[in-house]
Amino acid sequence: MQRSEKIRIGVDVGGTFTDFALEQGENIKTLKLPTTVEAPEISILAGTLGLLEENGLMPEKLDSFIHGTTLATNAIISRSGARTALLTTKGFRDILEQGDESRFDQYDINIEKPEPLVPRWWRYVVAERLSVDGEILVPLDEKYLSDFAQQVELEGIESVAICFLHAHKNGIHEKRAQDILEKLLPQISICISSEVSPEIGEYQRFSTTAANAYVQPIISGYLTRLKEGLEAEKINAPIYMFLSNGGLSDFETAVRFPIRLVESGPAGGAIFASNVSMDLNEDKILAFDMGGTTAKICLIDNGVPERSNFFEMAREQGHRQGSGLPVRIPSIELVEIGAGGGSIANVDDLKRLQVGPASAGSIPGPASYSRGGEKATVTDADLLLGRLSPADFEPSGIKISEDLAGDAIRKYIGDPLGLDVIPASAAISEVVEEQMASAAREHAREKGIDLRERSILAFGGAAPLHAVNVAHKLGVTKVINPEAAGVGSAVGFLKSEAVFDISRTFNMCLSDFEPSSMNRLFLEISGQVKSAIARVRPESEVLEERSLFMRYKGQGLNLAVQIDNHPLNESDGRNLLEKFTQAYISVYKRELAGLEVECVGLSLRASSIQSTKITNKKPSSKRPCISPVCRLYNLESDTSFEAEDLERSDLN
Repeated sequence: MQRSEKIRIGVDVGGTFTDFALEQGENIKTLKLPTTVEAPEISILAGTLGLLEENGLMPEKLDSFIHGTTLATNAIISRSGARTALLTTKGFRDILEQGDESRFDQYDINIEKPEPLVPRWWRYVVAERLSVDGEILVPLDEKYLSDFAQQVELEGIESVAICFLHAHKNGIHEKRAQDILEKLLPQISICISSEVSPEIGEYQRFSTTAANAYVQPIISGYLTRLKEGLEAEKINAPIYMFLSNGGLSDFETAVRFPIRLVESGPAGGAIFASNVSMDLNEDKILAFDMGGTTAKICLIDNGVPERSNFFEMAREQGHRQGSGLPVRIPSIELVEIGAGGGSIANVDDLKRLQVGPASAGSIPGPASYSRGGEKATVTDADLLLGRLSPADFEPSGIKISEDLAGDAIRKYIGDPLGLDVIPASAAISEVVEEQMASAAREHAREKGIDLRERSILAFGGAAPLHAVNVAHKLGVTKVINPEAAGVGSAVGFLKSEAVFDISRTFNMCLSDFEPSSMNRLFLEISGQVKSAIARVRPESEVLEERSLFMRYKGQGLNLAVQIDNHPLNESDGRNLLEKFTQAYISVYKRELAGLEVECVGLSLRASSIQSTKITNKKPSSKRPCISPVCRLYNLESDTSFEAEDLERSDLN
């Protein structure tokens, strides 16, 4: 092997499995290991060193290490983050509770919204006030901060989110409070909204900053341990983190803003699906990623996944928009639900079969893993339905037991429902597939699209096992199971560029369009995003994409309208109006003639330009010899039948 061939590794840590993809010249080698949940760096180091040794590579020869994880979003969904306090302006203690006062179902008096990440007894207020233009009306009460610091220590708080009113216009009070508290509380993470999410809208800004603070101690400690572990093994390659926006970032940015990592693993899967769709000339894709803990859905058109500067985590009711925790960060738009291979099945007091969102994880894992798990899971059902082979798990070091899977399903599902083990397993599969199909239907309804016009591209450890049945429920006629589907996100990391987004609040009516101030702000943030890109790809060219957030004056929601990448001039006002009108009609089917249009913000997305595509490289993994036939169960006929088990390489 010539030294000019880059050696890179992509690692995706999920709630159940850690996936590896090693790129060496024209080849990609893959591996899947159980996640060591309490210390994810253990499985990362074991898999990385194992892959390098297996391929005769010395650790110091590695050129780059690319990492993404769902640990942050799993911590939020499972409410296992740090003990977090909120410090806010006096009179605004309950912003996280009140939200924006919208109701996703205005006629249901029993709607459930997610509880704030910071409970009321850990929300504190301080005297200070800025005007809507950022002018100081009430000075910051610095004396109170000493009392606050003492209370934080007494409560065992691990992280603090500072969110003051109108801080998106002027962060002077937040920054001052941060400086004081960092001296008083040197061991505690402190986040300020004017850095995490400097955009108008108190609820979204507060929620995003609280979420950043909630996961920062966990992610920071974990990443630091990972870096030290890699260095101890003589792996000194740069560590790049994969962000929710589908691009690479430097290590320090990820530690500072871990909220930008919440969808990093699934975003890697979306990049993987995008590349596969372009290879196959598939214009309309429904990307379906089902792992061990969650399932993710993403729409991809012409090789480009949908993007957003806003998404919701932990939706409470029927996956409906408005029922989750809002986070305002650049991201690939995904819908995520607690439905994975490790999702636990149970029968409630009304004899209803339920699957998820609780997961068995990797420890103890599904009953069939022989690791002490007793609950019935989707993986146990798949095993008994013939969709999985015990031999497939040998490279991961997992000893699969069909007997333990059968015992769990009989005890927790079959006996309560009066079903034999195989029909009970089919019932588990049917329920989880309907849940995933329901989430896809709701997402399609929100977007106004017809899923029957799309192909499903299935990846993740469990998606290919369920994709055909999900497609049937959605009326989709084509399902694609790509190579390396089980480690799609890790492969997606290797296909990615450095990407960074910055958004700012900016208010201007198009009737008073004046381009100079807008151009100045674009120029300012252009320097910032280029600096972020240079920390990852110092010698690459940079592509910029500019967008404006626009709406009819008086509306609460806005649309992102992409504009040309050049300085604006006086004549562009009419062009911007036309672009907004087209975007509005495409979403809402008609314009609101006669209403004034305003710009309420702008965004700049920068990405590096250099070829890291590995489209023609063939992923491979070690797979033991398996039985030439497998026995599958057909729910419709309630019978089992034998089918030939083939290696993918035999299909070429």
